[in-house]
Amino acid sequence: MSGAGAAALALALLAGALLSPPPVRPQPQPHRDREVHEKEAQFNTTYIDWVNANLLNIYAFNHSVRRNTTEGVRVSVNVLSDHKERPVLFVVRQKEAVVSFQVPLILRGLYQRKYAYQEVSRTLCQPQTKAEVETQHFYVDVSTLSVNTSYQLRVTRVENFVLLTNKRFSFNATAAQPQYFKYEFPEGVDSVIVKVTSAMAFPCSVISIQDILCPVYDLDNNVAFIGMYQTMTKKAAITVQKKDFPSHSFYVVVVVKTEDEACGGALPYYPLSKDASPGLQPPWAVCGDALGTGQRAEPCPCLLPDEPVDQHNRQKTLEVMVSPAITSEAYVRSVLFCLGIFLSFYVLTLLIACWESCRQHKRKGLLAAMDSPSLDTGHSRSIPDSFLNHGPYDSYGYGSFGNGSSSSTEGITDSLGSAEVSYSYVGQEQFKRRTPSTPMRPLSIAMGERSLENVAGRPRLDSLSSVEEDDYDTLADIDYDKNVIRTKQYLCVADLARKDKRVLRKKYQIYFWNIATIAVFYALPVVQLVITYQTVVNVTGNQDICYYNFLCAHPLGNLSAFNNILSNLGYVLLGLLFLLIILQREINYNRALLRNDAHALECGIPKHFGLFYAMGTALMMEGLLSACYHVCPNYTNFQFDTSFMYMIAGLCMLKLYQKRHPDINASAYSAYACLALVIFFSVVGVVSMVGAGGGSGCLPPQFTARLPLAPQVFGKGNTAFWIVFSVIHIVATLLLSTQLYYMGRWKLDSGILRRILHVLYTDCVRQCSGPMYVDRMVLLVMGNIINWSLAAYGLIVRPNDFASYLLAIGICNLLLYFAFYIIMKLRSGERIKLIPLLCIISTSVVWGFALFFFFQGLSTWQKTPAESREHNRDCILLDFFDDHDIWHFLSSIAMFGSFLVLLTLDDDLDCVQRDKIYVF
Repeated sequence: MSGAGAAALALALLAGALLSPPPVRPQPQPHRDREVHEKEAQFNTTYIDWVNANLLNIYAFNHSVRRNTTEGVRVSVNVLSDHKERPVLFVVRQKEAVVSFQVPLILRGLYQRKYAYQEVSRTLCQPQTKAEVETQHFYVDVSTLSVNTSYQLRVTRVENFVLLTNKRFSFNATAAQPQYFKYEFPEGVDSVIVKVTSAMAFPCSVISIQDILCPVYDLDNNVAFIGMYQTMTKKAAITVQKKDFPSHSFYVVVVVKTEDEACGGALPYYPLSKDASPGLQPPWAVCGDALGTGQRAEPCPCLLPDEPVDQHNRQKTLEVMVSPAITSEAYVRSVLFCLGIFLSFYVLTLLIACWESCRQHKRKGLLAAMDSPSLDTGHSRSIPDSFLNHGPYDSYGYGSFGNGSSSSTEGITDSLGSAEVSYSYVGQEQFKRRTPSTPMRPLSIAMGERSLENVAGRPRLDSLSSVEEDDYDTLADIDYDKNVIRTKQYLCVADLARKDKRVLRKKYQIYFWNIATIAVFYALPVVQLVITYQTVVNVTGNQDICYYNFLCAHPLGNLSAFNNILSNLGYVLLGLLFLLIILQREINYNRALLRNDAHALECGIPKHFGLFYAMGTALMMEGLLSACYHVCPNYTNFQFDTSFMYMIAGLCMLKLYQKRHPDINASAYSAYACLALVIFFSVVGVVSMVGAGGGSGCLPPQFTARLPLAPQVFGKGNTAFWIVFSVIHIVATLLLSTQLYYMGRWKLDSGILRRILHVLYTDCVRQCSGPMYVDRMVLLVMGNIINWSLAAYGLIVRPNDFASYLLAIGICNLLLYFAFYIIMKLRSGERIKLIPLLCIISTSVVWGFALFFFFQGLSTWQKTPAESREHNRDCILLDFFDDHDIWHFLSSIAMFGSFLVLLTLDDDLDCVQRDKIYVF
């Protein structure tokens, strides 16, 4: 085609487009006017009627409302026809509110599942009236866009709409037929507790407390919008305070949920749909590995997400009762009771201190009188050992001051020409101990000279404040002598107490300063976090965030459970008291050193107080962090409650070991590094996995898995985690056993395997010989058996509460070492004085009662909040404290008693030379 012809054709088409008439817009079909039927209706009458797209039914009701009387009105409807795609709309028009709902009522569940309900009942929100009697009108409009649809309508008055105090009321509820009731505070009642119970755990329900406002949020998809609420299986309890409701009244709303997964139940089974395409999978249709086979399954045809499912009759029978909570006088009485219990320990300690001081002054006076020459003979009187409060140690092998050897370094590392004198070791064969061959000077003179060397010229014991162990090591130039002494078959305390006292004092003071620093940096963010938790609970009203014992949770201010916080006061007060006792002991010890007291210089277990200060600080911090945990107890902050428990267990073991191994005890840096590793594993073990469940709606009911909203620990079901932790646990046990057995005289280097094989060959193959250190070997074998058993238990069972599992490991090791220490102390011929014996007995009894209350289990964050509330119980002490509060009381007393046992256990050795005190 030529260019001119193409141009002409284009112009013709353009002209036709411009000149053609516009398209005619289709006019809507004329619709005849909708017919309206309005009728006067009566209460308690069932109306069976029909409606279609051209018909609107209006039912007019009227009733009398009195100012001081509240009546509930309930509208119940049932659509008899099955037109799911075009529901019937019901609109209730009141004086100050409008309520509308469709039938079938569509409610959504997890993963946007739809559930349809044909029978719906709603309670109308009652407007307030200022007149004495007022007639109010309301209208129920019924309409639909469907063809003829039949329905039933019935309006009734709700009996017992206003709940009475201390009176139980039973009722039924479903997801589409929620219930709510009104409660008015009586005169003189400032707070009440609303208790709702049910004999059946499922279906899951929600209890909500809402202000007297319209509309009332009483459906599963909006009940959490306002007020306080919590999920429920068999128990629920909410404490309500009058100050939070200006009208001095509130609604108790009960809603049954469409699904049970929020309460720990299973998702309902979804039937297969033949028309659904396998490629169109809803997000919850996870068919892979739902059976735990480890294989990815093929896509399964599931019900489309937009197709609703009829749940039939999910009805639950419940019982509600509102009872007054405790008064302000009960708060005051409980606080005074708590203070009185723990301040009584201060009074008792003061009385014991006064009695001991009087006894010491009396003994000093008698000593002075006995030392003075007798008027008859001119000689000084003698005092029996029993009067001086220490027994005749010669009778069980410790020797006496008259024939004992000096505990100085020279006496221990003397030449090979020293004489050997045998003395007995109870339960063991005779063994030799070197003593200098030169004549001994009187003990008092020898001690006095040595103490003057150490003390003279120093106005203060800590005058060399810059002394560090690495800068001033008394054994640095005789490292070989360490191997000679520490590898002896039988050791005495003098062998392991050779370093300068100033160096060790600074070394062990680091324990206190480090834990004080840790406490500050640990506690401040914890306090800030729990305050945020409590604020979220108060603002959102979601009481499923915190796992309280709701049947005994007494609020105070912004705190939801003040009683659980108050009961932790004992840890703080008794920890402070223990610090004061240690301070007094240290002052007395320093005074004895300044006056060159022979017993303080050369007798008894070496006195180092740094670890005791760290233990007291840890006890106080345990109280503070336990209180922080109970501000809002849940799985994410449980490590706050256990972190310093690990530290207390570790510090107690270190203190026991330090008693007879002061020179070779672990440094503060290495000890706290190990404890930090333990806390790290504790945090990893409680990492939450919310909603991590298996299974899907494509499975039949017998394979439908639970989808709990409660956390599952990181280690639960994670084989790799438990294998790694168990290997680390076992390897650490072996390394620590080697360290203890060889008193630190071994090296972890490239030749360790060769040396192990050499020892096995020489001691087991070449000649069968027993262990050189029998007692140590018995302890370490038992310790390895227990720790290997605990590691195997964790790997096989994989307990949910990983933090408590770690704490059990620490406590078992502490108890084992303490029992070994007591047994070896008695076998060595030592004795336990009256005060530590009473502390051991009383502390054991208190620990027994404390553990009884601990295992009552009033709540557990290993389950969903609703399941946890099934364990809730009423208060048992002063109507204020529950079982767990009593655990706090008793455990704080038991820990304080345990610390006193460690403090006074070796008081019987205060007059015994250190070269006569055995190491075990």
